[in-house]
Amino acid sequence: MGKNKLGETDTRAPKEWDKQETKNRLVDILAELDELQNLLYAESKHSLLIVIQGMDAAGKDGLIRNVFGRLNPQGVLVTSFKAPTAVELAHDFLWRIHAHSPAKGYIQIFNRSQYEDILVTRVHKWIDDDTAYKRMKAINRWEHLLKEHNSTHILKFYLHISPDEQRRRLDERIKNPAKQWKYNEDDYKEARLWDDYMEMYEDCFRHCNEAPWTIVPADQNWYKEYIVATTVRDTLKALNMQYPGLKRKGQEQA
Repeated sequence: MGKNKLGETDTRAPKEWDKQETKNRLVDILAELDELQNLLYAESKHSLLIVIQGMDAAGKDGLIRNVFGRLNPQGVLVTSFKAPTAVELAHDFLWRIHAHSPAKGYIQIFNRSQYEDILVTRVHKWIDDDTAYKRMKAINRWEHLLKEHNSTHILKFYLHISPDEQRRRLDERIKNPAKQWKYNEDDYKEARLWDDYMEMYEDCFRHCNEAPWTIVPADQNWYKEYIVATTVRDTLKALNMQYPGLKRKGQEQA
């Protein structure tokens, strides 16, 4: 992301992008992803960790459903991190995270992640800056561990919506009966802390860069899904994976 401010970063697709053309291209990309995920699972030499962060109503759930929903559920895992339990709080903050790191052959998706422990905690001043920066160093070391010792490739996406679009989506949760189950009064309280969250996210991008972040314009779902799917597809293609040959009796997998 460099030194760009989130307030100066677009939340919509470039004007020259055509919605229907992009959706048509996405169909082909998702078909490629299906084959690549099968290769990843069969070869079992690499794993993929996908971190999805964003403000409330940024569209994390819909993105996971529409991009990864057609893949083989045997090889794709999704973990949503809520407020830590009493047991989790009694351990170090990465304890509950590390338990869900992906095994070789798997795609693991984090719907919110270890980054909540340096975002919401700072916005609400539950931890001080010194603790936050220590946690950032620990996160970088943890991501390095996964990459170097388990061939885990880490993709981190921040779904960047505008305050106006967030408000529209939150209001829709009240009006639309199919979405009322998502309604949470606290989401409006958190939205009022928008500027504080943007400041903490920008600090996170600067210091937690062991694996790079992709800032995804997220006001339009079709564009958001295209960017994420393309990035995942390109990452898996670059691994040059091959289906393993016949296994002989007594032969061990490398």
